[in-house]
Amino acid sequence: MPSEPATILLIDDDPGVIASLALVLKQAGHRTSSAASPAQALAALAGGDFDLVFQDMNFSRETSGEEGLALLQKIHGQWPRLPVLLITAWGSIELAVAGMRSGAADFITKPWNNDRVIEAVETALSIARLPNAREANATRAQLEARGDVSAIIGNDPQLMRVLDVALRVAPTEASVLITGEPGTGKELVAELLHRGSRRASEPFVKVNLGGLSTSLFESEMFGHVKGAFTDARHDRKGRFEVASRGTIFLDEIGDVESACQVKLLRVLQDRSFEPLGSSQTRRVDVRVVSATNRDLTAMVATGAFREDLYYRLNLIALHLPPLRQRRGDVTRLADHFLSQLRARFDRPELDLTPRARLWLEQQPWPGNVRELKATLERAALLTDHANLDLDDLTANAGTSATGATVEPIPAVGAMTLDQMERAMIVKALEHHAGNITHVANALGLTRAALYRRLRKYGLDE
Repeated sequence: MPSEPATILLIDDDPGVIASLALVLKQAGHRTSSAASPAQALAALAGGDFDLVFQDMNFSRETSGEEGLALLQKIHGQWPRLPVLLITAWGSIELAVAGMRSGAADFITKPWNNDRVIEAVETALSIARLPNAREANATRAQLEARGDVSAIIGNDPQLMRVLDVALRVAPTEASVLITGEPGTGKELVAELLHRGSRRASEPFVKVNLGGLSTSLFESEMFGHVKGAFTDARHDRKGRFEVASRGTIFLDEIGDVESACQVKLLRVLQDRSFEPLGSSQTRRVDVRVVSATNRDLTAMVATGAFREDLYYRLNLIALHLPPLRQRRGDVTRLADHFLSQLRARFDRPELDLTPRARLWLEQQPWPGNVRELKATLERAALLTDHANLDLDDLTANAGTSATGATVEPIPAVGAMTLDQMERAMIVKALEHHAGNITHVANALGLTRAALYRRLRKYGLDE
């Protein structure tokens, strides 16, 4: 979706770079001015009205980038709302990351791709033109008038603030990083972003990166050609190619092995890749939304996650609050799940007693919305009366109303093996607060085997 024409300042001491960028931007409908030094740039900004800046990082034979960082900091200090795009060589990514820390909106590597330049410009302009986040939350009714938020249940002010920002950035091409504990609804927010974008009619491709080993990563993400390895009997499209023109959702991005992170960075930066076993570069047009329950900032600090990849993913950050901070939404969610269970089990009378509702509101819910849903589903499966009471919710979860630990085994015929396996996985997820590695170890499974069962039982949402 092209933005309105903008006035852009190009800052570079290379006339060839200026001419090339000016031509690309003119063809996209934008106006440009240029400056060859930091002093000229600051003078131009002081005397003009610019919507965006393209800035090189070096203005002399010295290639440390110190001049560029100093200029960026001055621009950001005097014009904090003015987006700045940096131009740097691929080998100087560390310099670009330093620029992102100093307030740059994005960075373009040399040699650049013209489509990537336009995409970066349109995204930066779209974000800069968004209204400031409001201190007062939008109401649920106001959000529903702006977009389809029906899949996300609740009225909590923290949640409303997240949905407000999500609806505002959905029409842009900005990469979005969604964080939050397991079971808070990160995939639902990713789907909301896709539905609200210009890509809504194109594919929404989910990739659970936590289930991908290093050996499978390239083939799964970028595809392979026939003969690339022993079992490659046919060409196969990778997830990025399948998602082209749509949105790719990179779930559990914090679990990507370090060896795969640079490969992922390259396709996110250049929007190009080579299938395994092929030397032909393919281009992809895709919007990237990612999610994690891990603290990527801490991982960056310890070197476990690449800082340049973090900034590439984290143009817009959305954090979903845990259910224990949304206690007013617990019974709303419970009623929503009960409605589903009534239809699923053909039990129109199914409901909760007041005592059960009060207990639900008071629980910490380490597994969040997913745990709440599983608790109600388990109680409905293992009881045959209409009103679910406190003991129905607690006994089947492993504790009685008095707090005593119990380990009930369902009567023969009460559950199928699949239902028992699903219940045990849910219990392990609750016990280990969604930590996939610990759950897999507790159940005697590999991570890949656990992920297959999560998909089978619909627990990977």
